[in-house]
Amino acid sequence: MRRSCRYRSRDACKVASSAPSNGAMNETNPVRPLGWGRFLLQFLTVLIAYFVASVPAVLLLGVTAWGYLLSVMGSMAAALLVAWLWLRRDGALAQAWNLARPDSWPRALAIASGATLVIVFIFTASGPVIDALGLDQVDVELIMQFITESPLMLALWIAGVAWLAAGLGEELLWRGFLLDRLMRLPGIEGRIWIAIVLQAVLFGLPHLYQGWGGVLVTGLIGLLFGWLRIIAKWNLWPLVIAHAAVDTIMMGLGYAAAQDWITIG
Repeated sequence: MRRSCRYRSRDACKVASSAPSNGAMNETNPVRPLGWGRFLLQFLTVLIAYFVASVPAVLLLGVTAWGYLLSVMGSMAAALLVAWLWLRRDGALAQAWNLARPDSWPRALAIASGATLVIVFIFTASGPVIDALGLDQVDVELIMQFITESPLMLALWIAGVAWLAAGLGEELLWRGFLLDRLMRLPGIEGRIWIAIVLQAVLFGLPHLYQGWGGVLVTGLIGLLFGWLRIIAKWNLWPLVIAHAAVDTIMMGLGYAAAQDWITIG
């Protein structure tokens, strides 16, 4: 039976006509139905790959800038590999990881620029709200300690983490793999905002190392990125660019403050 739109929802139907035409998305090669058991298997294997791959670099190099850099990049690469295998097996790769050329690069860059400004504002204005809620402030001291070791380390963290592991990797993993999987589940399929909220919660929780304030802020940003995927007609490039730009800005500001070039706070 042919589906008239991607996820059987009004919002998805609005953008289905803009999706690229290829074998993974047409009726001759349908996406495999997804149940809760298969979803949990997929999600858990991705998580296991992520955590297992994060260990070797830290064991070999210790809690150092190099150790954490390679750990972050290695864990994301492993998680994306497992996610890619699942999406490819289910025929959902092109839809979940839509990195096709946007219909309009100016529009895509405008979305990315607007999102960047909003997220930077969230980071800078969230302090009083977190205090009012009685939560710990976002703690990124260890990361900042690493990136401020030298100009070389700053450049490596911006390239390897801000742009590859976080900007590209996290958007492929959370707004790509996870959001696609959630939107196909019985009981959630067609309810886009339920899927967006769930992926935002799951995106925020791994940032517990930053304190509950970090979980709250990151979850809010995940909610924004989920909404942006609809606005961007399911293309991931605006999200990737915005995510990488935000991390680059925050790392750059942290480095500048450590060198006493600027004063923050």
